[in-house]
Amino acid sequence: MAITAQEVNKLRQMTGAGMMDCKKALTEAEGDFEKAIDILRKKGQKVSASRADRETKEGTIVIKTSANGTTGTLLSLTCETDFVAKNEEFVAFANTALDLAIANNAATAADVLAIPFEGITIGEKIIELTGKIGEKIEISHFEVVKGEAVVPYIHSNGKLGVLVALKNVNGAAVEEAGKDVAMQIAAMNPVAVDKDGVDASIVEREIEIGKDQARQEGKPEEMLEKIALGKLQKFYKESTLLSQAFVKDNTKSIAQYLDGVSKGLTVSAFKRISIG
Repeated sequence: MAITAQEVNKLRQMTGAGMMDCKKALTEAEGDFEKAIDILRKKGQKVSASRADRETKEGTIVIKTSANGTTGTLLSLTCETDFVAKNEEFVAFANTALDLAIANNAATAADVLAIPFEGITIGEKIIELTGKIGEKIEISHFEVVKGEAVVPYIHSNGKLGVLVALKNVNGAAVEEAGKDVAMQIAAMNPVAVDKDGVDASIVEREIEIGKDQARQEGKPEEMLEKIALGKLQKFYKESTLLSQAFVKDNTKSIAQYLDGVSKGLTVSAFKRISIG
Protein backbone atom coordinates (compact mmCIF):
# COMPACT_ATOMS: atom_id res chain seq x y z
CA MET A 1 0.00 0.00 0.00
CA ALA A 2 1.07 3.57 -0.61
CA ILE A 3 2.38 5.41 2.44
CA THR A 4 1.91 9.18 2.37
CA ALA A 5 4.48 11.74 3.41
CA GLN A 6 2.04 12.95 6.08
CA GLU A 7 1.89 9.48 7.62
CA VAL A 8 5.67 9.18 7.59
CA ASN A 9 5.99 12.57 9.26
CA LYS A 10 3.37 11.63 11.87
CA LEU A 11 5.31 8.48 12.81
CA ARG A 12 8.51 10.48 12.87
CA GLN A 13 6.95 12.95 15.30
CA MET A 14 5.70 10.08 17.45
CA THR A 15 9.00 8.20 17.61
CA GLY A 16 11.80 10.57 16.66
CA ALA A 17 13.09 7.96 14.19
CA GLY A 18 14.50 8.91 10.79
CA MET A 19 12.24 9.54 7.79
CA MET A 20 13.38 6.49 5.81
CA ASP A 21 13.15 4.23 8.88
CA CYS A 22 9.60 5.46 9.48
CA LYS A 23 8.60 4.90 5.84
CA LYS A 24 10.02 1.36 5.84
CA ALA A 25 8.33 0.54 9.15
CA LEU A 26 4.95 1.84 7.98
CA THR A 27 5.25 -0.03 4.70
CA GLU A 28 6.11 -3.25 6.51
CA ALA A 29 3.25 -2.66 8.97
CA GLU A 30 0.85 -1.89 6.09
CA GLY A 31 0.05 1.50 7.58
CA ASP A 32 -0.63 0.28 11.14
CA PHE A 33 1.05 2.83 13.42
CA GLU A 34 1.21 0.55 16.47
CA LYS A 35 2.85 -2.22 14.45
CA ALA A 36 5.19 0.32 12.87
CA ILE A 37 6.27 1.53 16.31
CA ASP A 38 6.95 -2.09 17.34
CA ILE A 39 9.03 -2.58 14.17
CA LEU A 40 11.08 0.54 14.96
CA ARG A 41 11.53 -0.67 18.53
CA LYS A 42 12.76 -4.03 17.25
CA LYS A 43 15.16 -2.19 14.98
CA GLY A 44 16.41 -0.38 18.04
CA GLN A 45 16.93 -3.69 19.81
CA LYS A 46 19.00 -4.94 16.92
CA VAL A 47 21.06 -1.76 16.91
CA SER A 48 21.48 -2.03 20.66
CA ALA A 49 22.62 -5.66 20.42
CA SER A 50 25.05 -4.88 17.61
CA ARG A 51 26.65 -2.15 19.76
CA ALA A 52 26.73 -4.15 22.98
CA ASP A 53 30.52 -4.38 22.88
CA ARG A 54 30.97 -0.64 22.40
CA GLU A 55 32.36 1.43 25.27
CA THR A 56 30.31 4.33 26.63
CA LYS A 57 32.95 6.81 27.75
CA GLU A 58 30.83 9.94 27.29
CA GLY A 59 27.55 11.01 28.82
CA THR A 60 26.02 13.14 31.52
CA ILE A 61 25.51 12.90 35.28
CA VAL A 62 22.36 14.33 36.85
CA ILE A 63 21.73 14.74 40.59
CA LYS A 64 18.76 15.83 42.67
CA THR A 65 18.24 16.13 46.41
CA SER A 66 14.98 15.85 48.33
CA ALA A 67 13.19 18.96 49.55
CA ASN A 68 14.37 18.34 53.12
CA GLY A 69 17.95 17.74 51.97
CA THR A 70 18.26 14.29 53.54
CA THR A 71 18.33 12.19 50.34
CA GLY A 72 20.43 12.62 47.22
CA THR A 73 19.95 10.66 44.01
CA LEU A 74 22.48 10.42 41.16
CA LEU A 75 22.02 8.96 37.69
CA SER A 76 24.71 8.53 35.05
CA LEU A 77 23.49 8.15 31.44
CA THR A 78 26.32 7.22 29.12
CA CYS A 79 26.88 7.06 25.37
CA GLU A 80 29.72 6.71 22.89
CA THR A 81 30.43 10.29 21.76
CA ASP A 82 30.57 13.75 23.29
CA PHE A 83 28.34 14.99 20.47
CA VAL A 84 25.45 12.82 21.69
CA ALA A 85 26.23 13.57 25.37
CA LYS A 86 25.59 17.26 24.71
CA ASN A 87 22.39 16.64 22.76
CA GLU A 88 19.40 18.35 24.43
CA GLU A 89 17.16 15.29 24.02
CA PHE A 90 19.79 13.05 25.64
CA VAL A 91 20.22 15.36 28.64
CA ALA A 92 16.46 15.85 28.97
CA PHE A 93 15.93 12.08 28.99
CA ALA A 94 18.55 11.68 31.74
CA ASN A 95 16.66 14.20 33.89
CA THR A 96 13.31 12.57 33.15
CA ALA A 97 14.68 9.14 34.07
CA LEU A 98 16.01 10.57 37.33
CA ASP A 99 12.68 12.23 38.16
CA LEU A 100 10.81 8.97 37.51
CA ALA A 101 13.36 7.01 39.55
CA ILE A 102 12.82 9.31 42.53
CA ALA A 103 9.02 9.24 42.14
CA ASN A 104 9.07 5.42 42.04
CA ASN A 105 11.54 5.01 44.93
CA ALA A 106 14.02 3.14 42.74
CA ALA A 107 17.01 1.68 44.60
CA THR A 108 19.06 0.25 41.71
CA ALA A 109 19.69 0.85 38.01
CA ALA A 110 17.64 -2.30 37.29
CA ASP A 111 14.71 -0.72 39.14
CA VAL A 112 15.00 2.38 36.98
CA LEU A 113 15.00 0.39 33.73
CA ALA A 114 11.73 -1.32 34.73
CA ILE A 115 9.82 1.93 35.40
CA PRO A 116 6.90 2.57 32.98
CA PHE A 117 7.49 5.45 30.57
CA GLU A 118 5.32 6.55 27.62
CA GLY A 119 3.60 3.17 27.35
CA ILE A 120 6.85 1.19 27.58
CA THR A 121 9.65 1.05 30.15
CA ILE A 122 12.68 3.27 30.57
CA GLY A 123 14.81 0.30 29.48
CA GLU A 124 12.80 -0.06 26.28
CA LYS A 125 12.99 3.69 25.70
CA ILE A 126 16.77 3.45 25.90
CA ILE A 127 16.63 0.76 23.22
CA GLU A 128 14.54 3.10 21.07
CA LEU A 129 17.05 5.91 21.58
CA THR A 130 19.86 3.56 20.66
CA GLY A 131 18.08 2.75 17.42
CA LYS A 132 17.35 6.40 16.70
CA ILE A 133 20.77 7.79 17.57
CA GLY A 134 22.86 4.81 16.49
CA GLU A 135 24.99 4.74 19.63
CA LYS A 136 25.06 2.47 22.65
CA ILE A 137 23.25 4.19 25.52
CA GLU A 138 23.02 2.90 29.08
CA ILE A 139 22.36 3.89 32.67
CA SER A 140 25.85 3.15 33.95
CA HIS A 141 25.27 4.21 37.57
CA PHE A 142 22.35 4.91 39.84
CA GLU A 143 23.07 5.85 43.45
CA VAL A 144 20.94 6.92 46.40
CA VAL A 145 22.59 8.46 49.48
CA LYS A 146 20.72 9.27 52.69
CA GLY A 147 21.85 11.20 55.76
CA GLU A 148 21.06 14.04 58.13
CA ALA A 149 22.14 16.38 55.33
CA VAL A 150 23.12 15.35 51.79
CA VAL A 151 25.06 17.78 49.61
CA PRO A 152 25.51 17.28 45.84
CA TYR A 153 28.29 18.41 43.52
CA ILE A 154 28.67 18.08 39.76
CA HIS A 155 31.94 19.06 38.13
CA SER A 156 31.60 21.69 35.41
CA ASN A 157 31.97 19.16 32.56
CA GLY A 158 28.99 17.18 33.86
CA LYS A 159 30.97 13.94 33.85
CA LEU A 160 31.86 13.74 37.54
CA GLY A 161 29.29 13.78 40.32
CA VAL A 162 29.47 13.49 44.10
CA LEU A 163 26.93 12.98 46.87
CA VAL A 164 28.15 13.43 50.44
CA ALA A 165 26.08 12.69 53.56
CA LEU A 166 26.86 14.56 56.78
CA LYS A 167 25.96 13.59 60.34
CA ASN A 168 25.90 15.39 63.69
CA VAL A 169 24.61 18.43 61.85
CA ASN A 170 22.84 19.74 64.97
CA GLY A 171 21.03 22.50 63.13
CA ALA A 172 24.22 24.06 61.74
CA ALA A 173 24.41 25.60 58.26
CA VAL A 174 26.45 22.94 56.50
CA GLU A 175 25.81 23.55 52.79
CA GLU A 176 29.14 25.32 52.20
CA ALA A 177 31.11 22.77 54.24
CA GLY A 178 29.36 19.94 52.42
CA LYS A 179 30.27 21.51 49.08
CA ASP A 180 33.90 21.83 50.16
CA VAL A 181 33.99 18.16 51.14
CA ALA A 182 32.23 17.10 47.93
CA MET A 183 34.83 19.00 45.90
CA GLN A 184 37.57 17.32 47.97
CA ILE A 185 36.08 13.93 47.08
CA ALA A 186 35.92 14.90 43.41
CA ALA A 187 39.56 15.99 43.38
CA MET A 188 41.18 13.40 45.66
CA ASN A 189 39.02 10.32 45.02
CA PRO A 190 39.22 8.75 48.52
CA VAL A 191 38.57 5.01 48.82
CA ALA A 192 36.40 5.28 51.94
CA VAL A 193 35.18 7.67 54.64
CA ASP A 194 37.77 6.38 57.14
CA LYS A 195 40.04 3.38 57.65
CA ASP A 196 37.19 1.28 59.04
CA GLY A 197 35.43 1.58 55.71
CA VAL A 198 38.34 0.35 53.58
CA ASP A 199 37.64 -3.00 51.94
CA ALA A 200 39.65 -5.87 53.41
CA SER A 201 41.02 -6.79 49.97
CA ILE A 202 42.47 -3.28 49.60
CA VAL A 203 44.09 -3.49 53.04
CA GLU A 204 45.61 -6.87 52.17
CA ARG A 205 46.91 -5.55 48.85
CA GLU A 206 48.50 -2.49 50.46
CA ILE A 207 50.23 -4.65 53.08
CA GLU A 208 51.64 -6.94 50.38
CA ILE A 209 52.83 -3.96 48.34
CA GLY A 210 54.46 -2.51 51.46
CA LYS A 211 56.26 -5.79 52.17
CA ASP A 212 57.50 -6.07 48.58
CA GLN A 213 58.78 -2.51 48.62
CA ALA A 214 60.62 -3.08 51.90
CA ARG A 215 62.03 -6.37 50.63
CA GLN A 216 63.36 -4.68 47.49
CA GLU A 217 64.97 -2.05 49.71
CA GLY A 218 66.88 -4.85 51.44
CA LYS A 219 65.08 -4.68 54.77
CA PRO A 220 65.27 -7.80 57.02
CA GLU A 221 62.45 -10.31 56.55
CA GLU A 222 61.42 -10.08 60.20
CA MET A 223 60.89 -6.30 59.81
CA LEU A 224 58.68 -6.47 56.71
CA GLU A 225 55.34 -6.75 58.52
CA LYS A 226 56.06 -3.77 60.78
CA ILE A 227 57.27 -1.65 57.86
CA ALA A 228 54.23 -2.61 55.76
CA LEU A 229 51.86 -1.64 58.58
CA GLY A 230 53.58 1.73 58.79
CA LYS A 231 53.05 2.22 55.06
CA LEU A 232 49.42 1.19 55.54
CA GLN A 233 48.92 4.03 58.02
CA LYS A 234 50.28 6.44 55.40
CA PHE A 235 47.85 4.97 52.88
CA TYR A 236 44.95 5.60 55.30
CA LYS A 237 46.05 9.20 55.77
CA GLU A 238 46.29 9.87 52.04
CA SER A 239 43.38 7.78 50.77
CA THR A 240 40.55 7.95 53.32
CA LEU A 241 38.43 11.08 53.31
CA LEU A 242 38.43 12.17 56.95
CA SER A 243 42.20 11.69 57.24
CA GLN A 244 43.09 13.50 54.02
CA ALA A 245 44.61 16.96 54.17
CA PHE A 246 41.95 19.54 53.30
CA VAL A 247 42.81 20.85 49.82
CA LYS A 248 41.83 24.42 50.77
CA ASP A 249 43.98 24.37 53.92
CA ASN A 250 46.47 21.50 54.17
CA THR A 251 47.31 22.36 57.78
CA LYS A 252 44.18 20.46 58.81
CA SER A 253 42.48 17.21 57.88
CA ILE A 254 38.92 16.97 56.58
CA ALA A 255 37.87 15.66 60.02
CA GLN A 256 39.41 18.72 61.70
CA TYR A 257 37.89 21.08 59.15
CA LEU A 258 34.38 19.72 59.69
CA ASP A 259 34.75 19.72 63.47
CA GLY A 260 35.74 23.38 63.21
CA VAL A 261 32.58 24.18 61.25
CA SER A 262 30.36 22.56 63.89
CA LYS A 263 31.50 20.43 66.84
CA GLY A 264 31.14 16.74 65.98
CA LEU A 265 30.17 17.35 62.33
CA THR A 266 31.45 14.51 60.14
CA VAL A 267 30.75 12.40 57.05
CA SER A 268 28.62 9.27 57.20
CA ALA A 269 28.77 8.26 53.51
CA PHE A 270 29.63 9.43 50.02
CA LYS A 271 29.42 8.36 46.40
CA ARG A 272 31.72 9.57 43.63
CA ILE A 273 30.84 8.68 40.03
CA SER A 274 32.95 9.58 37.01
CA ILE A 275 32.32 9.02 33.29
CA GLY A 276 35.23 8.11 31.03
